[in-house]
This record gives sequence, C-alpha cells and structure tokens, in this order.
Amino acid sequence: MSLRQKTLELKRRMQDAVQGGGSQAIEKQKSMGKMTARERILALVDAKSFHEYDLFVEHAGKDFDMDKKYLPGDGVVTGTGTISGYPVAIYAQDFTVVGGSLGYMHAKKITKIMDHALKMKIPLIGINDSGGARIQEGVNSLAGYGEIFYRNTQASGLIPQLSVILGPCAGGAVYSPALTDFVFVVDKISKMFITGPEVIKTVLGEEISMEALGGARVQCEVSGNAHFFAESESECFDQIKNLISFIPWNNDKKADTFPKKPPKTKLYKIEDIVPDDAKQPYDVREVIKAIFDDSEFLEVQELFAANIVVGFARLSGESVGIVANQPMVMAGVLDVDSSDKAGRFIRFCDAFNIPLVTFVDLPGYLPGVDQEHAGVIRHGAKVLYAYSEATVPKTTVILRKAYGGGYIAMCSSHLRADFVFAWPTAEIAVMGPEGAANIIFRNEILNAENPDEMRKLKIKEYKKKFANPYVAAAYGYIDAVIEPADTRHHLMHALEISRHKSVRRSNKKHGVPPF
Repeated sequence: MSLRQKTLELKRRMQDAVQGGGSQAIEKQKSMGKMTARERILALVDAKSFHEYDLFVEHAGKDFDMDKKYLPGDGVVTGTGTISGYPVAIYAQDFTVVGGSLGYMHAKKITKIMDHALKMKIPLIGINDSGGARIQEGVNSLAGYGEIFYRNTQASGLIPQLSVILGPCAGGAVYSPALTDFVFVVDKISKMFITGPEVIKTVLGEEISMEALGGARVQCEVSGNAHFFAESESECFDQIKNLISFIPWNNDKKADTFPKKPPKTKLYKIEDIVPDDAKQPYDVREVIKAIFDDSEFLEVQELFAANIVVGFARLSGESVGIVANQPMVMAGVLDVDSSDKAGRFIRFCDAFNIPLVTFVDLPGYLPGVDQEHAGVIRHGAKVLYAYSEATVPKTTVILRKAYGGGYIAMCSSHLRADFVFAWPTAEIAVMGPEGAANIIFRNEILNAENPDEMRKLKIKEYKKKFANPYVAAAYGYIDAVIEPADTRHHLMHALEISRHKSVRRSNKKHGVPPF
C-alpha cells in the first residue's frame, strides 16, 4: 500500500472516529439543546488550537457482547489547546457513544490527559456528560473513577482544575467535580446527584424530578456544589474564558497582568454607596466596583450563601481575590454556608499566589439553634484557619460593623493581615451597642426611673466609646483610618509594598483544618 493510500486510510479512520455514536445519536444530543463533545471543545478553545490525542483508543470490554461493539474513542475526547493564548489540557465525555459511560480505556484516556496537565503544569478542564460507570465492565469502571479521583487530589493546589457539567453526572462520577476548584453548570442541561430519582423512589418512597433533585439551579443555590450558573452552553464557555484570564497556569506562576484601568467612577461613586445609618443595608459589590480596575468583578458562587461575596477583580492590572460581607443579605453575618464558601475561596487564592482583599461589615456569626446544631463552630473555624494559613498578601478594609468573632475571622491583624485599614464609619467592638449596653449597664437601666431613656443614654455612651475605629487604632490593630475615596489608592500601595512578601512555613507535613 502506497503512502497516498495509507494517508487516505488514515483519513477514513479519522472520519469514522469523529462521528461518535453516529448521526442519529448526534441528532438526539442536539435535540436536547446540547452540543457534541468536539463542538464543545472547539467552542471553548482558540480557533485551530485543539490537538486531539488517543482518537483510535478502543474499549476493553469483553463480556455481554461488548467485544462485538465499536465505540469510537471509547466515548471521550481528549487533547490540548489554548484559551486566549493560555495552554490548557481538556477532555469531554461523548454522550452519543453509549451515553458517555466510563469504562477502563475511557478512564485511561482521561487519566493520561490529567498526567499531561500535571507534567506540563497547565490548567485541566473536564467536560462531564455521562450516564456513569459502564456496568458491563464491572470493577474496571470503578477502578477508573478511583484513578481519576486520586489524580484530582494530587493536582489540587498545583494546577487549576475546572469541571463543566453539561449533561448527567451521577453516582461516583460526581466526586471528580467535587474535588476540583470550580464547577460550571447550565440551566436545564446539568444534572448532578449521587442517587437518581428512581433509586430514591425505590428506597425511600419519595418522588422527585431530576431537575429538582440535582439540576443546575439546585447545585448553585441550595447545595453550593457548583460555582458558576449559565443559561446556555455558550454563556458557560464565556464564563470559563473569563475565569482563565484571572488565574495563573500553575502554583509556580502569578496570573498575567493586564493594563491598569481606573474604575467607572461615574457609575460607582464610593462616597454615595454606604448609608450613614449603620443599620441600613447596601450592596457591597457596588463598593468593589467603585475601587477596582474598570469596575470589573467576576463573582464566584453568586447564588449560594449570598451573605458573603467572593470573586476576582484587578488592581493596577493584577488579579486579586476579594472576600466581602454582604449587608444586603442577613446583614452580612457569617454562618455555616458562607464560612465554607469563603474558606474554600481563600485557600484557592493562597494556593495560586493571588493576593486577598477583604471588606468587613458584619455583626458577627449567626446565632440560633439551627446554626449551632449544623456545626457553625466547626464551619466558622474554616475561615479562621484559611486566613491564618494563607501567606499571600492580605489587606483588610473595615467599612462599618466588625463585631465579636466576626471581627477576628474577617482577616484581622490578629490572623496576620499585612495591612488593616478602616473607614471613619467603622465600629469595632465585642458586640453591637444595643446588646452591649443591656449587659454592661443592666443594673443602672433596671434601677432608673425611666429605663427606656437610660437605655438610650447608655447606648449612646457605648457608641461614643466603641462605635468608631480609633480605640482599635490606638492599640495598633488598625494600620490607618482612611477616607473612603482614598481606598483604591491605599490598596494599590499595599499591593505594591507586599509584592515580594515572604513567609517561612513551619516544618510540618500539613495542618489539620476543621473539615
């Protein structure tokens, strides 16, 4: 056979392989509003940058007549490419090939590209669209999942790992996304659960739809398993491209620097955002947009635990991670979910050399029987642990209330913030004036001729002493009391000064965080 004939044979084989499960299966996929595996990859990476590997891998199943079946690429597409010039390793499960089920060679393809990502120290993106383990291959399928989970864990903190759920992701398969850094879901398309509706109905007698059990909105709003919610696959890919621009390739690098841009001060006037009345809510995202470059803010887990806001912005062109109490929701208190959300985000930023900026305005931790029984002590400690452990530059701005344990937890100087600034409106105390006055001056209030008037008087007295930043500043716990309009200037200087910050770690294997 001549070279020309062999080349034609190669092209024929490639054409057969890229057809996946065939035209009928592809039509069914598209009828559900879903792209095919290769279409997804090509929509995500830069034009002509994708290089596919292991196209001709075949499945290893022999039982249940599997030896008679041809499964192109064994139901998964793997390769490398670039996103806005950033190199990435990527895989996409092909639902048109036996439902994207994971068999031995399917898993081998995924683990191989994961190993490539680790060796090359580039981000890994996994697009999940699978019916789960391939039952016909038995324990080999379970072994495949185990190998993937192990690599997810080994890669954690070394390279960014992104999971995209674009179809079903059930059973053991859900643990790979759970082990990665960011999970993306699409409304009406993404489904994640350990046990499906049929199993729940059989075992518990409860009826529930797939959407209500583990749909995209549930995973973003209720469980917090997903970080980004999109209305369409194309919107999801835009979110991924945006995120990639804020994070580095690996833990040895820093995120790329962009041209410095001033905030859009005509839209966001910082002096007009925060009300004079400390009890009045406001949107802390408006404060963020008034300070950071081009008023751009990529929020992470926007729909989950909205009493705290986390995400990425740029300052002088450099990526920073932002953690901020949200007074619009539950007065910005810390609770079980918001503590988990903040703690995980802080640890990601620390692992990948992204400086942290914290905005504080909270009355403390959320009280109540439900929170205590849900483990607010353990969960709340995650924030303390994450900030204390973090060695990246850490700058804190106290906007208004900073009471009790909440003051300590939100990156106070006691947890080794490098710089702590406070607005003149900052109130730093063990508790709010009303509660404190009722305790400190209890006897005086009870014994007064007019208890209500005495209570007001004592609250005013307490406010005068503690409802300001100057007592904390007198002890050196606040580095500077600043004008709100100067916040950007002070943050830029703090970032510049701490650029080469170095912290020596203790000689230990690792700490034991309050998981």
